Amino acid sequence: MLLWVIISLLGAGVVGLAFFLVKSMLQPKKLDSISKLIKQQKFSAAQKVAKSMIAKNPRDYLAHYYLGKAYLADKKNELALMEYKLVNQNAIFGGEIPETEFRKQLSQLYLKFNQSEDALKEFLLLTKLDPGNAENYYMCGKIYEQKNRAEQALGFFQKAIKYNRKHVKAHAAMGLLLFRSKQFTEAKKEIDLAISLSPETFSSYYYLGKILKESKDYSGAVKAFEKALRDPEFKQRAYLERGSCYMMANSVDNAMAEFEKAIAASKDERSQETLYARYFLAACYEKNRNIDKAIEQWQSIYQHNHSFRDVGAKLSEYKDLQSNDSLKEFLTCSSAEFAELCKKAALDGMSMVAQKIDQKKWGVQMIAVEQKKDDWMNVRKQLYLINFYRDAEPIEDSEIRRVLDMAKSQNCSKTYLCSSAGFTSSASGFAENRPIELIGKEKLERILAKAGI
Repeated sequence: MLLWVIISLLGAGVVGLAFFLVKSMLQPKKLDSISKLIKQQKFSAAQKVAKSMIAKNPRDYLAHYYLGKAYLADKKNELALMEYKLVNQNAIFGGEIPETEFRKQLSQLYLKFNQSEDALKEFLLLTKLDPGNAENYYMCGKIYEQKNRAEQALGFFQKAIKYNRKHVKAHAAMGLLLFRSKQFTEAKKEIDLAISLSPETFSSYYYLGKILKESKDYSGAVKAFEKALRDPEFKQRAYLERGSCYMMANSVDNAMAEFEKAIAASKDERSQETLYARYFLAACYEKNRNIDKAIEQWQSIYQHNHSFRDVGAKLSEYKDLQSNDSLKEFLTCSSAEFAELCKKAALDGMSMVAQKIDQKKWGVQMIAVEQKKDDWMNVRKQLYLINFYRDAEPIEDSEIRRVLDMAKSQNCSKTYLCSSAGFTSSASGFAENRPIELIGKEKLERILAKAGI
């Protein structure tokens, strides 16, 4: 009896061992089949095989790795990142999963989804795993640069150049950092070296453009950014920078054309570059009094990022335009029409008769007198200075000072400032107890309504 028990146990052991050996032999074959399917671009089939392995053993992290590779090849980046993160948290490296290759792919996935902190951790690990690879140091530098940690960024760019003295992008990026720290000679040297090493590396011209832009050489910057357009990675950013150069040079129409190209070049509506392109395009529309189109851009930005700059405030500021025709007319009419509108607002809304009207970039400046029924009397009338602003920004206290000085020089007894954007707190504080009245949006709306505008 005992003999039969021993024989049974040995038999079970042999069967178990055989099963384990067969399973061990089959797994590499299945993994090889996934690799072959990926090479044949049969991505769905590769994913199906990997999923069947995981269904049998959810802790088979090698199968998870191959599933991630299949997703990556199929450009299903979000699913690939999920699998790679699972592998990163649980797998033991050093065996069948090539750690260096894995971390390169994982770092790029983190970058695609703007997870720069996680990407940085991977690149820092790569500098240990593959210390002679200059690209890893360069990528660390780029992420530190984006985080405004210039000292760390500069150090990593220098390490990249140490391991590869012909690393063009590291020379160019270092040149920009040196320029920003006012080391102009060294900066120019690095940019010139980058371009001389590889004139066809068009990203170098992007950095040259940034330097020229910060030097206020907008014409030179625009030309440099034009060359940078040939690099697909920098194309959208180059359009964005060209647009900002035109804005700074007060060439609004050219700026709008560049921002529209930047939006058209977008591969991700949520990216910072796309959001900034829309934001600056909206600023151009606002400057040109095309408020409806500006609102369209702000709404598009708000849809993807509620907290982007002052977009929420802009939408709130202009939210009543659709229902308030008088304010819309005030903000959007042409310069010639605006002068007549202000004249009517002063007469019918404020009982002031315009004697002199001057058009300004910010709106209309008017010298006026009170409209009285006893105009037949030969009495010298008091003069008033009335300014109508339709700039997008609230009026600052410096403007209050300037206007008061002008009113004094024109012998005006009182000043009225009408602004659809309102006034800063410092401006309101300065105006107190002085011969000036600040008329914000709500009171301006009442004046326009009273004037029948």
